[in-house]
Amino acid sequence: MSLTLRRVFHISAFSWYAFIVKSLAAKDGEELPQGIFVYGGPWKYLTFLNLLLQMLFFGVAAVNDLQSGKKSESALNRCKDLIFSVFAFPVGMFVVLLFWTIFAYDRELVYPASIDTFFPPWMNHAMHTFVLPVLLVEVLVQPHIYPQTKHALAGLGAVGLAYLSWIIWVYLSVGIWVYPLLGHFSSAGLLGFFLFNMSVVTLLYLLGDKLNSHVWRKEMLTKSNS
Repeated sequence: MSLTLRRVFHISAFSWYAFIVKSLAAKDGEELPQGIFVYGGPWKYLTFLNLLLQMLFFGVAAVNDLQSGKKSESALNRCKDLIFSVFAFPVGMFVVLLFWTIFAYDRELVYPASIDTFFPPWMNHAMHTFVLPVLLVEVLVQPHIYPQTKHALAGLGAVGLAYLSWIIWVYLSVGIWVYPLLGHFSSAGLLGFFLFNMSVVTLLYLLGDKLNSHVWRKEMLTKSNS
């Protein structure tokens, strides 16, 4: 993809996520439907945190596109690749896959029907569907340098543990689980569910690495031989 088209894609993706976040912020003050509680605001939902993550990545990517000189050696480019490879791709894919898997089984466990009156269908898909194709297009747009797997998984694990601690804190504070599904687990079940989710995120990270290597194999071989 040419630099111009890549710039257009990154700016468009950033603008799209900024629009969604702004649309969610505009709902502040509206009467909340059953299934949503005030404590923690939108910051307790992985979906919202993922939107901010995607917006951050595409913002950094758009700014990086404006750099001149050897971008591959710049700190901003390395930061962009780190955000995408370790966080934006695996977390974004995880949000989509887990949400629709649980939704297909029993939507009341993750997205009660009462929420439909608060979030129109297009917004639901903006948060839980369109993230996936946008990430796949990014894989095709340009190659990304992946860090050592052990360092990447350590970072993912730290972020996962931080989010688990946060939702447990919310539960201990107000006695309500962020997601109704969690109320069906015992303490051991919660630990098992967390470990399962981290295993899925790990596989998605490895998938991103494989896709990146497959799509850009020729370019990477050219650089290594130059």
